[in-house]
Amino acid sequence: MSKRIVSISLGTSERDLTQTVHLLGDAFELVREGVDGDLSRFARRFAELDGQVDALGIGGADLYVFSGGRRYTFKQIEKLTRAVQKTPLVDGSGLKNTLEYDTIQWLQQEGVVDFRKAKTLLVAGVDRSGMTQALTEIGADVTFGDMMFGLGLNVPIRSIDRLEPLARILLPVVTRLPLKWIYPTGDKQKVRTPKFGHYFAEAEIIAGDWHFIRRFAPDNLAGKTVITQTVREADVKLLQTMGVRQLVTTTPLIGNATFATNVMEGVVVAHLGKNPSEITQADYRTVIREMGWKPGVINLAD
Repeated sequence: MSKRIVSISLGTSERDLTQTVHLLGDAFELVREGVDGDLSRFARRFAELDGQVDALGIGGADLYVFSGGRRYTFKQIEKLTRAVQKTPLVDGSGLKNTLEYDTIQWLQQEGVVDFRKAKTLLVAGVDRSGMTQALTEIGADVTFGDMMFGLGLNVPIRSIDRLEPLARILLPVVTRLPLKWIYPTGDKQKVRTPKFGHYFAEAEIIAGDWHFIRRFAPDNLAGKTVITQTVREADVKLLQTMGVRQLVTTTPLIGNATFATNVMEGVVVAHLGKNPSEITQADYRTVIREMGWKPGVINLAD
């Protein structure tokens, strides 16, 4: 049985990709479609595809972020996707809370990365609540870059005990702002504006959202490990030119690329045939285990 998962992204259409993957006896056609930052087209495509596919993903944006056990909704994205009434709608946040938590734990347990012995820069903690929780439980030395890379303020956050109170204050305001003020959309995803290089330099591990990493990282990341998602072949080459030693992808490598968490969450939702609100973390973990998903570990030093 064939299922179709379509992610509509506010990002550049140059990263569009279609792949078919066979999982659990089904064929899944995975489609990423960028609208180049065009909000009207973004909303229109969701309306056109509602009821026509097995799951719709929100790409290049979050609908929800989590911190301190609370969920915050980005009002602009909620409004733009309001037309979706029939097809399950996902933004990847459900999978981030499980798959990315398990990725960090797996890397530590398997000895691939020792977070206790290396400094980690997580470019946005509230966007990767699973990573944030896992790194905190492991006892990693983490700098959260939310204030720097989301708001442009030179304010490193050195612990979850500082991150969560700030999130409670700022997220009710930030989630009402236009997304383009805090996250690169359209052609801005292709622009590199290195910033706060000191925090990249002091870290041995760079983790989190790829577009933040790509946009703000310095040219020299020699010997470092990058843990992210949604990489294309050109992104891997860029990391090689930066001198990155190891790339870990939290979603499976399909061909020479990985899809975003919203696409892979769509796979789980379509497979289970449930409303996303009904799916538990245990459900996600069961399907992940059945599909044999595990982090992609790529040595770039060769």
